[in-house]
Amino acid sequence: MRTIAFLIPVLMCANFSRAVGQTVSHEVRQITDGPEHHFFGYIGHAQTIPWNASGRYIVALQTDFQDRMPDPGEAADIVLIDTHRKNAITVVEQSRAWNFQQGTMFYWNPQAAETQFFFNDRDPQTHKVLTVLYDIAERKRIREYRFDDAPIGNSGVAQNGGSFLAINYGRLARLRPVTGYPGAFDWTEGEVAPEDDGVFRVDVATGEKQLLVSFRQLYDVLQPTSLSIDTQPLFINHTLWNRDDDRIYFYARGQFGNRERRINTPFVINPDGSGLTPQPVFIGGHPEWEHGHRMIGSHDNRQVIYDTDKQEIVDTIANREIVPDPGADVALSPDGHWLANGYEIGVDNFYVIYRFADGAYTRSRGFNHTGWTKGDLRIDGAPCWNRTSDKIVFTAIADDAEKTRQMFVMDITSH
Repeated sequence: MRTIAFLIPVLMCANFSRAVGQTVSHEVRQITDGPEHHFFGYIGHAQTIPWNASGRYIVALQTDFQDRMPDPGEAADIVLIDTHRKNAITVVEQSRAWNFQQGTMFYWNPQAAETQFFFNDRDPQTHKVLTVLYDIAERKRIREYRFDDAPIGNSGVAQNGGSFLAINYGRLARLRPVTGYPGAFDWTEGEVAPEDDGVFRVDVATGEKQLLVSFRQLYDVLQPTSLSIDTQPLFINHTLWNRDDDRIYFYARGQFGNRERRINTPFVINPDGSGLTPQPVFIGGHPEWEHGHRMIGSHDNRQVIYDTDKQEIVDTIANREIVPDPGADVALSPDGHWLANGYEIGVDNFYVIYRFADGAYTRSRGFNHTGWTKGDLRIDGAPCWNRTSDKIVFTAIADDAEKTRQMFVMDITSH
């Protein structure tokens, strides 16, 4: 595998004077090979980290196709990439609830991140979605979270552990296929705003679920300003815990393929279901929590910090020369010192790694995703940090004869 190194000097702004003479560099390594395809499948926001606690293992999906969505119940292999053994791959499980944009919602259990991770699955007979807690030391599922009345799957683990949010992926399969699981059971079909579906919270220890907010509640908030809401079934995307686990951010959406009739409203809610608040300022891209109740996203073609309590933009990050596409995929490093932005130009994805302390940054070359730039099978930028905040992993098309979908690691060095 070829390693490519980059050393890029800092571009100076007036308030970055401390960065004189400092640089940030990176090297990129391909860590998986064909003929199978390998991908993590989600963005590294809300500390969605592919590496386990020690950094030895990276969890990923492995498939033998990339040119279609999975058939109902079609399995993908769950693999561990052993970074201590030249990235050797071991198949440990399978998932029947996955897609190419979000994978199977992997998340290492914050309370046992060395050996345990969550993923979504479905019952092969009923097609009801469930969440699995798997232990790599025991090589088995140590718990399944099944709810016959509301078969939901993990949509976001609390960053400090103990709970996960869950949504109806069968509903998404109908209304937003790129984030759904084809053929998954949906108990709400035909309902615009059901009272028994929405954002759930599941207690990891007890297995009890709580409906935090229903689609009916969201409908009641949105109805006065959304004239066509009666004919637009609502769905939910991107349920994100903040770092203190005292706020949850999500999008209520409808008619997403029609820009004139689209509903796309961000909300914040407390983890007990109280304090449901629509956010009047829309920040685009795939937003990320910063610290406290502030978020990183895009607004007016700027990379910004938005305060969900004040409901206003409170700061700007870098500039368009450094971050050409503020609306791309962003992820804050675990130590909070770095921002990764993965953006698209043509058929290539590029990565900017930006240091908050002084404005130093490095930018990657373009990574090919020809043929997979749009639609349900696309390869987004989707940078994901490691736990020591000096690497990211991402997916791109490899330079092999079959043009397979593979994983790459960028090592980041400060000078």
